[in-house]
Amino acid sequence: RGQTQDEVRPFRVTSTESARELARASTAAAMSFWDIPGMKAGVITGDVAWNLLKFAKAKGFAIPAFNCTGSSVCNAVLEGAAKLGMPAYIQFSEGGSAFFCGKGIPNDKKQAAVLGACAGAHYVRMVAPAYGIPVLVHSDHCAKKLLPWFDGMLEADTEYFKQH
Repeated sequence: RGQTQDEVRPFRVTSTESARELARASTAAAMSFWDIPGMKAGVITGDVAWNLLKFAKAKGFAIPAFNCTGSSVCNAVLEGAAKLGMPAYIQFSEGGSAFFCGKGIPNDKKQAAVLGACAGAHYVRMVAPAYGIPVLVHSDHCAKKLLPWFDGMLEADTEYFKQH
């Protein structure tokens, strides 16, 4: 229930840190996620991604992550998020990544899973701007037995960013 004018109580900020928090909260209340510095349509990373997550927390909403196993699943997530006008979170699991590149490729050393995760991430990086929303891309949880998959993705990531 809302408060009447008589029920509204003034409050006092008791510390510099509290004042900063209050300023951040009041700024967040007036902002759209589009007002976050560096925000853009397409894949976001680094401080922009982190600031989006902090913004969502401050505004009290979640950005659900969807495991994607192919381009059609990625498209469905992006289309749904675009219709809502909200950011999307696309994630790739080890098994879903192997499926993304095709079950005909061996995965005994997690090579299909690495290839599929990289192909999925590249696909999303290329098409996401067309949907007009910010998109986060990440890996699903990684059990110890899947570390070769994670290591392979890190190696591919390092090579990608050396070139771009």
